[in-house]
Amino acid sequence: MTEPSRRLFLSGAALAVAAPVLAKTAAVPIVNPLVRQRADAQVFRHRDGWYYMTGSVPEYDRLVLRRSRTLAGLSTASEKVLWRHQASGALSGFLWAPELHRIDGTWLMYFAAGPSGGGADVFHIRTYAIVCDGADPMTGGWSVLGQLETPWDTFNLDSTSFVHRGTRYLAWAQQEPGIATNSNLYLAPLATPLTLAAKPVRLSVPDLDWETRGYKVNEAPAVLARHGRLFMTYSASATDARYCLGMLTARADADLMDAKAWSKSPVPVMTSSPEHNVYGPGHNSFTVDEQGRDMLVFHARDYAAIKGDPLFDPNRHTRIQPITYRGDGTPVFDPPVANGPLR
Repeated sequence: MTEPSRRLFLSGAALAVAAPVLAKTAAVPIVNPLVRQRADAQVFRHRDGWYYMTGSVPEYDRLVLRRSRTLAGLSTASEKVLWRHQASGALSGFLWAPELHRIDGTWLMYFAAGPSGGGADVFHIRTYAIVCDGADPMTGGWSVLGQLETPWDTFNLDSTSFVHRGTRYLAWAQQEPGIATNSNLYLAPLATPLTLAAKPVRLSVPDLDWETRGYKVNEAPAVLARHGRLFMTYSASATDARYCLGMLTARADADLMDAKAWSKSPVPVMTSSPEHNVYGPGHNSFTVDEQGRDMLVFHARDYAAIKGDPLFDPNRHTRIQPITYRGDGTPVFDPPVANGPLR
């Protein structure tokens, strides 16, 4: 089974096609790591003006949420526990990779979960959602909405949702019967938050050297719409220092459900930086800073050597840094910057 590890610049709203112009605020330096011991981080600025952040906790036992008026403020923002794993059953084990969205006026959070008890059953991972009963996700009550319905009852996780040209899509990672990989990337339009409106298309299978180190993994899709194209980043290989970011690209006017519309970068777009002591960058999301500059959010460790299973090393920290663009409009993800104030 794949190592469960890991999103989209939109937060459940329409997919952005240009960086919004945001009101300027007092300059507060962002310091990396932005938040320690939060992996699989999703950060976005919602239309209500708040930055929201969720991510996997080292104990994998609860779903959490924090918010701040500034990106820097997320470092010290109070964190609310929205939901804890159940005492028994399919939702009693590890909770992975939460992602918050507002769909049709309702807040919900996708996450992956498995049963407790140890052994192989712990990795009987499936995707679920919890739903909020109020307009404010920090104060409303949360309950289980249900399980994502996919064509196969197999390992799946890392769901992200976005709207493009009036259609809401879901992208996720799943193990498909008959394909000897840990997880591939899939896309489908949604009928409801947990049901697909059409047969999914397989967008990517880990078949390049840098996607198959330790494990054959494509996971944690995240979508950025810029310059007439959709850029879908994803994470590949084992969750140690070999973890890295890849990218798929499609024209904004293409049929997104045609796998041939998507092209894969032949090389990873972000890898570990021994020079800066940042290792295993991956499971990213996209947001903007207070001035409207595009920002990459991802997790990574400050060291390469790990004792035991890397999934149980707690020090995957949330990090953030700017995105720039080449002359042709494609994004540039610079090597992970060193710890300290972001320049």
